[in-house]
Amino acid sequence: MDPLILPTAIAAIISFLICGIPFGLLIASAMNGVDVRKTGSGNIGMTNVARSAGGKAAALTFLLDVGKGVVCVLVSKLVIANLCLAGDLDMLAHNTAFGWVGTVVYAACVFGHIFSPYLHFHGGKGISVGLGGGLALYWPLGLSMLGVFLVLTIPTRYVSLGSIAAAASLPIFGVVYGVQFVALIPLVLIAVVVIWSHRENIGRLMRGEERRFSIGKDKGGK
Repeated sequence: MDPLILPTAIAAIISFLICGIPFGLLIASAMNGVDVRKTGSGNIGMTNVARSAGGKAAALTFLLDVGKGVVCVLVSKLVIANLCLAGDLDMLAHNTAFGWVGTVVYAACVFGHIFSPYLHFHGGKGISVGLGGGLALYWPLGLSMLGVFLVLTIPTRYVSLGSIAAAASLPIFGVVYGVQFVALIPLVLIAVVVIWSHRENIGRLMRGEERRFSIGKDKGGK
């Protein structure tokens, strides 16, 4: 049995639980008394928080969702490297034979956010935490996805369009940056699940009914 399997599984479970924390829901409720599940699109992510609870709540949601992805992937790799690889973090680089460790934990982060165990396995759409996890896995990968997102989102103001394209680009950039085959599988799964989580947005985009990004008024508390 590969000695990396058990610690990676434990790290993935812990990351799933941490990244399942619905910061958007908690922040909108604490700052503005808004239950984002009952307003706008009903989503707990940054976009709906921006529409429903204002820019300050959305910015904090974004930072915390990105942060949980960064922290979980980085800390998992550091702990596993120290436990199993004599502290050699380079052995867990994205383009090595052990690169699957990072991509498995990365997938757990995104899935935890989308299927939050604290909200009956409903959650956000995985974009902010996906950016954070991607930056922690290999920062050029994360920045490349961010570039795709911005190129499509800024001129159209369709966050969903940029998000779908960024998700689809993940395994492509994985190949470009040398991620090996086994480690690519979690990246493909992330892309598929994130695009699936946008299925309603895809329908609205096709019908010309998708809402463009907007920021609601900050209400300044309950």
